[in-house]
Amino acid sequence: MKKREFLKNSAILTIGALSVPGLLQACNNKTAAVISEKDIKTAPPVPNIYQLPALEYAFNALEPHIDALTMEIHHGKHHAAYVNNLNKALEGHEWANIDLVEIFNKLMPDDKNAAIRNNGGGHYNHSLFWRTLGPNAGGSPQGRLLESINKSFGSFETFKNQFVDAATKVFGSGWAWLCVDGVGNLFIGSTANQDNPLMRNLVKNYGTPIFGLDVWEHAYYLKYQNRRKDYLMAIFNVVRWDIVAEELDKANR
Repeated sequence: MKKREFLKNSAILTIGALSVPGLLQACNNKTAAVISEKDIKTAPPVPNIYQLPALEYAFNALEPHIDALTMEIHHGKHHAAYVNNLNKALEGHEWANIDLVEIFNKLMPDDKNAAIRNNGGGHYNHSLFWRTLGPNAGGSPQGRLLESINKSFGSFETFKNQFVDAATKVFGSGWAWLCVDGVGNLFIGSTANQDNPLMRNLVKNYGTPIFGLDVWEHAYYLKYQNRRKDYLMAIFNVVRWDIVAEELDKANR
């Protein structure tokens, strides 16, 4: 046998041995020692797929409407925990490398992927929440967003009242949403816990959220205690309608 053929056949046998479970264990110590550690490819550690987004403003920037301590705990503890737990839940999972919105479309009303559902929703919901709030904000929306609100609800005041009513009626923990449906119309919805309107198999009204309001107690209890409606009304002083308008434009593309 020529030297080149011998080397080729040896390589094929080695690859075959590596592909058969338990075969290397059956080899004697002398044979196993020939295979160095650098020749055996190991899977790299799973990276942190998702990260806690930095706030675009200081913790105290939304005062007096949202206090600094609430912001610090809400962002640095609650949201951070959702991110950490989401990464843990996705480690080795078949959904680890797909987009979070696509994951939402795959969720079913069972508990098989409850950790991904709860923590993935918590990460997405809070990321949108922080983005649509800011100092020197509030007032009324303008331009195309205002036109869409007027078309769907009659007026901004009517929308505001209906939105606050929906948020007030969320039993326990959850979110109130301003969403875009499949034909570009706006609607108001609510979800429990960390669900959101993108979870098509879990919600009654599927749509793309452009503004979400957190009504979990940790979002307001330090300042407002049981006065949820006071918190809801105060939020409108810090909503960045220009960012909500950007989300509307993205949803309609």
